[in-house]
Amino acid sequence: MGNVPFIDLQHEWKEQEKEIQEAFSRVLKKGAFILGDEVRKLEEEVAAQCGATYGIGVGNGTDALVLHLYALGIGPGDEVITSPFTFFATAEAIMQVGAVPVFADVRPDTFNLDAEDAARRITPRTKAILPVHLFGQMADMTAIVQLADAHRLLVLEDACQAIGAQWEGRGPGAVSQGASFSFFPTKNLGTCGDGGMIVVNDRDMAERLRRLRVHGSRQKYHHDEIGWNSRLDEVHAAILRVKLKRLNAWNEQRREIAALYDSLLNDLPVTVPVVDARALPVYHLYTIQAERRDELQAHLNSKGISCGVYYPVPLYRQEALRKLGYKEGEFPHTEDLVRSSLSLPMFPGMTSKQAETVAAQIRQFYEGS
Repeated sequence: MGNVPFIDLQHEWKEQEKEIQEAFSRVLKKGAFILGDEVRKLEEEVAAQCGATYGIGVGNGTDALVLHLYALGIGPGDEVITSPFTFFATAEAIMQVGAVPVFADVRPDTFNLDAEDAARRITPRTKAILPVHLFGQMADMTAIVQLADAHRLLVLEDACQAIGAQWEGRGPGAVSQGASFSFFPTKNLGTCGDGGMIVVNDRDMAERLRRLRVHGSRQKYHHDEIGWNSRLDEVHAAILRVKLKRLNAWNEQRREIAALYDSLLNDLPVTVPVVDARALPVYHLYTIQAERRDELQAHLNSKGISCGVYYPVPLYRQEALRKLGYKEGEFPHTEDLVRSSLSLPMFPGMTSKQAETVAAQIRQFYEGS
């Protein structure tokens, strides 16, 4: 049948090799490597991609979350409602600024934060809602923003897996206090190392974030507040600017593979990703819910097909967060996903034959057992 990788980063490199090398050479010839023209132009281009006004390049996606929380004035004594079914960095960032993550269950269809459960978690200490646009589909921003407005809460979005996604025609950060992105190599827009960005619409907030990323400094050797050292460098920005030109096309390729998976798997005992009619997903991951998930994963791996489980341990069961006091069974939809979710190969350049190979092996597992 042949091997099918989980992701193939070489395809992106080969497709733009000459342009990336030229961009790298351009930076080397300039001799300016931190927060220069490439970063500034990338900030403008990513903000425009999202429908936001300002972009602020930082060292990585986690720093983007931390700096954004801090800049919004979220700190000790504050509660931030977020999802328990996501990567650790989301809750970690809240803890890093001294606030408390308050988990609300996810929707069983889209895996994203359930606004109704979030409403039940609001207390007088709640200051913000931090939805995660998991696997490349934006959360229900209509319901989340309405909830936040009703309770005078801030909304900041973890869009680290969702660059290029839309909700009702608008991108992450367009209708909230802003959104954070990661440019980790495996992301839909990834560089050859770490990188991140925050997009916002408020000018004063953008200026403060730019200070915070350089030790709280507005002018060299003059520091207005305690900040961080979290700067996006010119090499990564130049690479990302080249790749950004292909982002929409690559995301469309992901949607085409997802549609093929949907059709090939629709009569099997798996649940394919559900897409809200108001959303335009970018399929950072194509994640099914499968009966006998662990056995299926072992079968696919034995046939040379790479797949992954995101995320095997919900955040409230992580050792570092046990002190928050959540109990087993408090988030039934999250618990179901932890047991059943399996992410299949998904990447730009993936062929129909590769998707058909994956589907054929899933069919063999269920029909042959």
